[in-house]
Amino acid sequence: MLVQCELCPKSCVMEPGQSGECRVRVNIEGRLCSVVYGYPCSIHIDPIEKKPLNHFFPGSDILSVATVGCNLHCRNCQNWEISQANPEESRAIKMEPEKLVQLSQGYKCPSLAFTYTDPIVYYEYTLDTARLARAAGLRNVLVTAGYINPEPWQKLLEWVDAANIDLKSISDVFYRDICQATLKPVQQALVQAKAMGVWVEVTNLVIPTLNDSDEELTQLSRWVKENMGRDTPLHFSRFSPRHELRNLPATPGQTLEKARLIAKGEGLDYVYIGNILSPEGQNTYCPGCGTELIVRKGYQITKNDVKDNRCQVCQHGIAGVWQ
Repeated sequence: MLVQCELCPKSCVMEPGQSGECRVRVNIEGRLCSVVYGYPCSIHIDPIEKKPLNHFFPGSDILSVATVGCNLHCRNCQNWEISQANPEESRAIKMEPEKLVQLSQGYKCPSLAFTYTDPIVYYEYTLDTARLARAAGLRNVLVTAGYINPEPWQKLLEWVDAANIDLKSISDVFYRDICQATLKPVQQALVQAKAMGVWVEVTNLVIPTLNDSDEELTQLSRWVKENMGRDTPLHFSRFSPRHELRNLPATPGQTLEKARLIAKGEGLDYVYIGNILSPEGQNTYCPGCGTELIVRKGYQITKNDVKDNRCQVCQHGIAGVWQ
């Protein structure tokens, strides 16, 4: 019996024994099954700034978990060894949702992140764990490409506190050629998450010659401001040669600085530079008076003057979840 997966816009149709494009959702005797449920391939404790989230409990630790699989096939993927792996080719450990919650509590991590690959493809595992984590007083974070259909997305977002969602490009051609996906569902997922009250930060990986033109950076920044709000943090991250794009150079620092200036010029309040040290691109400044409020050195915070969600100089509200 054929089965069709309705989780993401790819709508894979599978014969018995076949998997969808994500490799981890399989037709087993006429039933759609997640073969990675409870079997993460990666568990780490990270600083929350690594997600990256700069406006959500800065300086805290977060338990990060992933299984193999992804419904995108980005030619630049930095985690391609697990995102593009078949389940039977990867090492994994048995870790039921209850155990993940206990692990997070045991290490005194106030939040739990579903990350590294894409939590959308191990949807049921993410959802069940998030429900238990919320009941235990933990906060749930997604790091995702946001390639998902609206109905399952809404169901998951009810249990999500924060998300960093990739906006890989503002070009549908880029999504088709580089990611084997499409742009519009990602834009819809971003707007939907924001509308449901999830704290959202956006990441754009700037790849030389592919999405680094002034025009593209301007259009992307403008879209974020108009559709997500000027107080949505936007992270421009440095590309390093990976996977199928080893022929391209790493993103020059000046390109990222240019991207930041363009986004600020379009009216975004919080614009960051990632994967490379930047004198100003890692710090948080007050949109009201320009005071330097949070100073970061890599993933470490050396100064945090946000108190009661406000700048202490001019009392301007600083968007985020701070305490």
